Amino acid sequence: MRRQTLFLPTIVVSASLLASCAGSSEPTQKTVSSDSTSSSGDTSSTAKSQEFPDVVDATLSASGDEFTIAVTISSPYDTPQRYADGWRVLSPGGDVLAEHQLGHDHANEQPFTRTGGTFAIPEGVDEVTVEGRDQDNGYGGATVTIEVPR
Repeated sequence: MRRQTLFLPTIVVSASLLASCAGSSEPTQKTVSSDSTSSSGDTSSTAKSQEFPDVVDATLSASGDEFTIAVTISSPYDTPQRYADGWRVLSPGGDVLAEHQLGHDHANEQPFTRTGGTFAIPEGVDEVTVEGRDQDNGYGGATVTIEVPR
């Protein structure tokens, strides 16, 4: 099982995801893993030293055997030269299930949310992890792990 090594404890947040094919919501666990070094609530020093974009939320929706995902990313350093340029959805074993590329910075929209196209999640995969990407540094930062609504 692939897990990102982090230096701070994991935060668990309860959430409800909509299973669009059933028209009802299912309770699920959403785990946000963070490597942020600021615990005082002051984000100005964190923003200046943040190396990777952070995934701060993700909502996975099912329609039959196809899934869509809405991902919220925070990249406070956002500049045209270095910005969050995508995310990927990973299985617990580290297999890439979906990738989404962003074509421009979102300097005036922080954090921002975008929805990726449909993709498949193999049977037996009960949770997925979403990881952000920076065009200079690659993948890293805070991730979100969510249960697969079936």
